[in-house]
Formats: sequence, C-alpha cells, structure tokens
Amino acid sequence: MIISSAADFRDAARRRLPRFLFDYADGGAYAEETLRRNVSDLSGIALRQRVLKDVATIDLSTELFGRKMRLPVGLGPVGIAGMYARRGELQAARAAKAAGVPMCLSTVSICGIEDVAKVADPFWFQLYVIRDRAFMKDLIATAKANRAEALVFTVDMPVPGARYRDAHSGMSGPNAPLRRMWQAMTHPRWAWDVGLRGRPHLLGNLAPVLGKDSGLNDYMGWLGTNFDPTIQWRDLEWIRAEWDGPLILKGILDPDDAREAAAIGADGVVVSNHGGRQLDGVLSTARALPAIRDAIGDTMTVLVDGGVRNGLDVVRMLALGAQGVLLGRAWVYAMAAQGEAGVTTLLDLIAKEMTVAMTLTGVNRIDAIDRSILVPGTM
Repeated sequence: MIISSAADFRDAARRRLPRFLFDYADGGAYAEETLRRNVSDLSGIALRQRVLKDVATIDLSTELFGRKMRLPVGLGPVGIAGMYARRGELQAARAAKAAGVPMCLSTVSICGIEDVAKVADPFWFQLYVIRDRAFMKDLIATAKANRAEALVFTVDMPVPGARYRDAHSGMSGPNAPLRRMWQAMTHPRWAWDVGLRGRPHLLGNLAPVLGKDSGLNDYMGWLGTNFDPTIQWRDLEWIRAEWDGPLILKGILDPDDAREAAAIGADGVVVSNHGGRQLDGVLSTARALPAIRDAIGDTMTVLVDGGVRNGLDVVRMLALGAQGVLLGRAWVYAMAAQGEAGVTTLLDLIAKEMTVAMTLTGVNRIDAIDRSILVPGTM
C-alpha cells in the first residue's frame, strides 16, 4: 500500500499485526473517550494562516535539556515495542538517532537498557513506580551507567487502567496464550519475523528479577502486582537524589501537580494522560497543556504527548505551550508496518508537514511558535 501519512501506517500495522498486539497499542481505557478526544481536540485547534512573511528558510531545530535536536519531537516510551517488529526498540533507536531526536526506552521493553543504549543517541530512560525500591535504584544505576541523558519518571500509573479491548483481543483474559498463538498463526509474516526470529521475548529490563518468567505471558500480571499506589510526592526525593541528570515527570494533567513537580526539583514534565489508557473522561492533553504552561511559566521544560499523528499536530502542541512532543502510537504503527525504515519515513513526514505549517503561519523558527499563530476561541 502507498504510505503518505501516519494514518496509512496505522492501516498497514492493523493488517500485519495479530489482533492482540494491534489492539494493545491502539486501545484505551474504558469507553476510550479520552483517547478519541486527544485526537479530536487537537485537530480542532485552528491555525492562523498568514502570508508574505519571508519564510524562505525554516529551522526545525531546538534544544532540550542542553542537547540540540533536529526536530522538537522524540520517540516516547512504549511498552513491549519489541513485539511490533523484530527487536523493535533497537530499530526505533537507530531511526531516531539518524533523525537527530531522542528515543525514550520503556521499563517494560523487550530489548534491555544495555542493548538500546549502544545504538540510541540521544537516549532517555522511562521508569515506572515499582514496589521494589531496590530494583528501581538498580534500574536508575543501569540507566546512568549506560549514559542515559534523561530519566522520565511515569507518575500516572499507580495501577493499570481498565482496558476492555485487551480481554477481548487475547492480551489478557481467558485462554489468552492460546488465543495469541492462533492469531500469530494467521499472521505468518509477523510470526516468522517477530514470533520466531525476534526471540527471546523477554522483558529485558525485568530479567534480573523475573528471569525466564519475564515474558509476555507474565507481562499483564506483573503490571498489576508490581506498580505501587502508595507513592507520594515526598517519595520522589530519593529519586532526585539517585539521579543527577534531567528528571522529567510524565503523566501531569493538573496545574497544581505541575507546581508540585517544580517544587521537588524536576527539570521537566510531560503533559500526558497515558494516551487515554488510564482514566477515561479526563482532559485531553491539548486542553490541559495551556493551563500547565501558564502555571509554571519557564521554570521547567514542558513536553507533551497524546493525539499527535502528524507534523501539523506537533506545531499545534508547540503553539499551546509545549517545547517538545513525544510520539507514541504514531511511531509504533510505523515500526510495525515497515520497521526502522517506517520510523525514518514517519519522522521525515513530520518534518515536511511541520515545514508547511510553519511556512503558512508565518514563523520560521521553533521558538517563534506560540499562541499568536492560533485562531482565538479554538484553544
């Protein structure tokens, strides 16, 4: 099929992947209202088209946490991404490096920190709230030893959300392993490339504590039993003490929480509702972002994710107050469809789409994008 947009990658991924994997990436919590609003609220924000502004030269580069990036985007953390293409995290990391953008590795990745750090540059690591604090310290130490430039601490997952699709698809629920096996058999290209040649299917960062049981069969159960709902703001002090690089808190939707993040010494936040995968009915990230930017001003770097499908969406998020955008589903669809080449194509598309949007709104630098390029009343 012809690939001309991120939407095309989604269609290609649906065809290639077993249902349990496609639905796991594509789905959200409960009735998936927040998931849909992430997309619809963002696409409903109108840009002011301006003309005769001398935009012959467009500069897409920016600086995040002291590092110059070619684009104000990064590959956000996605669990078990290595199941969507053979050793998928490695393929994504190589594409991100070639594009000059960061790749953030999930705690629950297939490929471990050591392997991804060898090919990623810049390399960030995402950490979950885990009951075993000693293991969290070990992960932080491993990330530091492997030159991770930022620690992205996810704070909006004290418990997994209620994701109904997973039970229907075979990701969880009755006879899940048998259902997944049948789906793999009906998708022979994926079964050969990932199911067989992509082994071992272990959660690379969890192998030290789970050993041979750190595979997909134990994935959902591990999420439910090891995340920690008791954590509080004061508990983040020891993380700040263990990690001396940029600390970014991911999962901020409320201005008061953004202020708390600044108070504990975080260097940045990710305005995020976990892609609509946790609590349904909360604000879309496009709606939450402006108030958070207003609350903290320039005291921290503000990143955002959720609903971003193209370069136009990136420009919208920057205009709403973000300094960088983390892609999630978009890069997973691209990787599932075409591997490393797909992620490269996606990032190229985003750069071209951003160039068009900036040209037609009369701005030629990333730091010139602000709310003045938005039509009042559509935010």
